[in-house]
Amino acid sequence: MAYQRAFVASLLTGTAILASPAFAQVGMNTTSLQHEVVLDGLDSPWDIAFLDDGTMLFSEKCNGLSVRLPDGTVNALYGMGDVDGYPSNGSDLFCEGQAGMMGVAFDPEFETNRRIYVYATSDMSDPHTNRLMRFTVNEDFTAVSNRVDIVDDVPYKMEDSDHPFGGPGAHNGGRVRFGPEGALWLTTGDNHNPEIPQSPTLMGSKVLRIQTDGSAHPDNTPPEGFDKRTYTYGHRNVQGIAFHPETGDAIITEHGPWHSDEITVLENGGNGGWDPRDNMAGRGDCPDGYCGYMPNQDEGMNRFERASFMPMTDFETYPDAMPPIWENNGWSQGISSAAFLQGEQWGEWDGALAVGLLGIGFGGTPIGQRIDVIELETHEGEISVRDVTEMTLPMPPARFRSLVLGPDGSLYTAVDGGAVHKLTPGD
Repeated sequence: MAYQRAFVASLLTGTAILASPAFAQVGMNTTSLQHEVVLDGLDSPWDIAFLDDGTMLFSEKCNGLSVRLPDGTVNALYGMGDVDGYPSNGSDLFCEGQAGMMGVAFDPEFETNRRIYVYATSDMSDPHTNRLMRFTVNEDFTAVSNRVDIVDDVPYKMEDSDHPFGGPGAHNGGRVRFGPEGALWLTTGDNHNPEIPQSPTLMGSKVLRIQTDGSAHPDNTPPEGFDKRTYTYGHRNVQGIAFHPETGDAIITEHGPWHSDEITVLENGGNGGWDPRDNMAGRGDCPDGYCGYMPNQDEGMNRFERASFMPMTDFETYPDAMPPIWENNGWSQGISSAAFLQGEQWGEWDGALAVGLLGIGFGGTPIGQRIDVIELETHEGEISVRDVTEMTLPMPPARFRSLVLGPDGSLYTAVDGGAVHKLTPGD
């Protein structure tokens, strides 16, 4: 209780508490977990995907795409640029900053069509773009072929010496998932470009719902004038998407600036309310026209004051914006991937949403590297948060880049340290 009071005081004063990241959590962890390292020695693994037999597809941001077979054999499939050790490479693919090879997914009909989907950064055009590629995998999982770029126009942040925030390759989104109705979903980011989030035609800051050929899903209802592939828009940097096991609702996890990581239940055609342009809602001019981090230079301003100036969800400008169901208690700690826990082995967490956080370092001390379990409830069609618990992990804290529920009911996580871990509920 004393620690919670200290945390509240820190929010009011703008100071930081460099202690356990558990201060933001409530609830009680009643699940013991067993731990196994599935793969290690990787270079920045970004995402993983499974077949029912345990075959695991995985990406390494600056290396490429590989697969781990049920017997433990690992085969390289498709490399970035001129990276050695792959049977074929995309000469146009590269990694820079946060960009590279990111989300992966198996087609739900993989057993008959052998198709997979991969999101990566390409220099095939100028300016460069992020692309969603479709491949065919051969029968023994040793090679891919028939690359088709089904989405080739997601913006990429090029080098800009005048831009005050971040470097090239920032804010790409990148999660690729199939929804329960069979549609293909892709999340994208704002590239530190103030025009992208509310743009009807630029495909950053969007959640796309598409067919497997890249065309718009026929049930999308974006506002008039928007690209029909748009399911929602007005996002900052969405790196997680999962689907409620009972309702089928798409739920996203979204990085905040210096406050307010968000979890949001998406509405078809909805606006996430992120608009970092200057001279909006009483703001003045911002560096390079991008207010997304303003006014962080003011050390005397606490998170609530910053959130008032530059809200993640700007209800003043967009009163009908989709409201988040969780805001990480006003903190931005790099919320990333999300997956629903399912199966009786998870006990009271069966049906809860697990979210990974990358953690933010203050003075060199990482804080917030964790997995949170978000227990949800539904009342009259509205989904809300009932409880939040920080997992007690049988492994050191890490930057949890991807969370995926495996076919064996265990939770798998790819971490920036170079490994894929398996977390299994104990008795």
